[in-house]
Amino acid sequence: MTSTKPIKKAVFPVAGLGTRFLPATKAVPKELLPIVDRPLIQYAVDEAREAGIEQMIFVTGRGKSAIVEHFDIAFELETTMEERGKDLGVLDSTRAVPGDIITVRQQVPMGLGHAIWCARAIVGDEPFAIFLPDELMIAKKGGTGCMKQMVEAYEKVGGNLISVLEVPMESVSSYGVIDPGATDGALTEVRGLVEKPPVDKAPSNKIVSGRYILQPEVMRTLETQEKGAGGEIQLTDAMAKMIGTQPFHAVTFEGNRYDCGSKLGFVEATMALAMEREDMGDDVRAIARRLLG
Repeated sequence: MTSTKPIKKAVFPVAGLGTRFLPATKAVPKELLPIVDRPLIQYAVDEAREAGIEQMIFVTGRGKSAIVEHFDIAFELETTMEERGKDLGVLDSTRAVPGDIITVRQQVPMGLGHAIWCARAIVGDEPFAIFLPDELMIAKKGGTGCMKQMVEAYEKVGGNLISVLEVPMESVSSYGVIDPGATDGALTEVRGLVEKPPVDKAPSNKIVSGRYILQPEVMRTLETQEKGAGGEIQLTDAMAKMIGTQPFHAVTFEGNRYDCGSKLGFVEATMALAMEREDMGDDVRAIARRLLG
């Protein structure tokens, strides 16, 4: 029977080494690299809070303690700011309610599926969300975030959901795509998942984009999941086994997605979000025009 319990827990796999951003990530977790003035992990946590999620589960590794520190109260910083008459409001979103942040360790880098499985004891028998912080999902102006859109869809259909975006057909071979069934507005039934298909064999142009709502049964599947691509335990393989046994839908996100796991995507996100800011947008556009000369 499909669970209709509310989504109150989210898993953030943040144990990766961030080697594509070396040397910047030698001592600083890639999830703390800022897009303008907020780190990537902050965007993801804010998106989760908007969707009504209360408990953030960080799957970390060695050298990632700074991520948890970011959501702690910085007494020295706040005291100094207060003494100098500075506005503390800028720190509001960085303060976690006691008990809302939980961490578990992924001691061995065995893939995304393994990272999610590491959170099994905290997830328990509840449906949960997954956020890949590298995938920066920005709502349209005046719109709602990706996870909130997914939670609203979940309340209607239950089961498992993934976020998708439509890309040009010639680009599908770089992504995982869905094999679509019936469509109802932004909702599409998922009949299968295909990883990086050739353009001429791709079942759709709807790519999986880093946000998930999954039933707890996926943990049991991951428990015995064999290694897949790259010799790692793949979340996609476990999800594919659930298709047909539980409702499985995709939600086409109304907003913009930036691949901040790549340097170009990171720069694009920084430029795009800076240009949207009222306090700097005009100046950033002027800088861009000058550099383009």
